[in-house]
Amino acid sequence: MKQLIIFDLDGTLAQSKAALDEEMAWLLEALLRVSKVAIISGGDWPQFEKQVLSKITAHANLSILPTCGTKYYQYTGEWKQLYAENFSPEEKKKILTQLNEVVEILHPAKIWGEQIEDRGSQITFSGLGQDAPHEVKKDWDPDFAKRKIIKEALDKTLPEFSIQMGGETSIDITKPGIDKAYGIHKLEQTLNMPVKDMLFIGDALFEGGNDHPARETGVDCIQVRDPHETKRVVEAIIYCLGGSLAQYAAR
Repeated sequence: MKQLIIFDLDGTLAQSKAALDEEMAWLLEALLRVSKVAIISGGDWPQFEKQVLSKITAHANLSILPTCGTKYYQYTGEWKQLYAENFSPEEKKKILTQLNEVVEILHPAKIWGEQIEDRGSQITFSGLGQDAPHEVKKDWDPDFAKRKIIKEALDKTLPEFSIQMGGETSIDITKPGIDKAYGIHKLEQTLNMPVKDMLFIGDALFEGGNDHPARETGVDCIQVRDPHETKRVVEAIIYCLGGSLAQYAAR
């Protein structure tokens, strides 16, 4: 049986930019009692604090890899950053210049917050802005058609970077080779655990999705549609590992 369960965050454990709901929080805590867990997502550390860590009380056995694995936080009594693969000022300037030019392709009727966010080790484009409500985002680009236009353009102008689509409206840009596959290999090294003992669960494992690099590591993967489906997968894993949901179901 697998020793490490790795999750994407937005679209997998929670709706985009939303916190874990009560059921997902207690399922995650139940899983942490029987297995090591890691979460790799495009969001930065403050987003993890808001969406995940504020909703659970058990942090032992948990590793957090923000910005698609370009940063790594491990809990050893307190949270400690192990590494961060940040862009140089020159790299940031080039990415922001090209991204600002390309996003002119899209003209949404309304923007909620900033469309482009500098996360240090990752620059993220959000089609409707960082603060757009979920009910609007979910209908904006469900088939990724709008973002594919931008990705194709950026692949030509920024060939030296990794460009992936994720969440409901976002495109993530990182250094080459610094993606969820990189994060999984960092987990392999840090936890001294082979990839064959890991399982990755995500909603964007398709070609071009920001979960897809995970497949390239050879890790076993489960594609989910949404957090509701993730819950059922987590329940099955807990039972397979000999855990119990009885104490949580009583809540």
